[in-house]
Amino acid sequence: MEFNEVIRNRYACRKYDDRQVEQPVLERILDAGRIAPTSVDQQEQHITVIRSDDGLATVDALTECRYGAPVVLLVTFARNDVYTYPGGRYGSGVEDASIALTHMMLAATDAGLASCWVNAFDPDKARKAFAVPDGEEIVAMLDLGYPADDAEPSAKHAKRKSLDELVSYR
Repeated sequence: MEFNEVIRNRYACRKYDDRQVEQPVLERILDAGRIAPTSVDQQEQHITVIRSDDGLATVDALTECRYGAPVVLLVTFARNDVYTYPGGRYGSGVEDASIALTHMMLAATDAGLASCWVNAFDPDKARKAFAVPDGEEIVAMLDLGYPADDAEPSAKHAKRKSLDELVSYR
């Protein structure tokens, strides 16, 4: 697909079929997250691939938002390895991990897969369930899989604000 097709075709998938994601396809998606830009190239993101029956059952216990996806990525960042913005109030971890998540969502779309960004879960419970180290912060989970034949974007997906509402010039 052309890039503009990828960004226009991506949507939050809420129904997956039962096909497994092939390892080479998964690695291509993971690599998109690896090469994502990060503040001063810190690369503090960490991606845990959850695809075992036990791991997916744990995801299901944490959220109703797996929608049958055969793979879930748990994306975290190393809290002490982020760029701290001038003024010292904010670090780059959430932004950097979010860029990696976005790259992986778009790579999934390009590979013919679907995805759904999930943050409807208690991060403290997820930390315990997946033994996330104390020095890491959870940003989100990302469902990955082949969309079911009848999967479609939500009605809200096509409703986008105009550029005039979102952009200002100075």
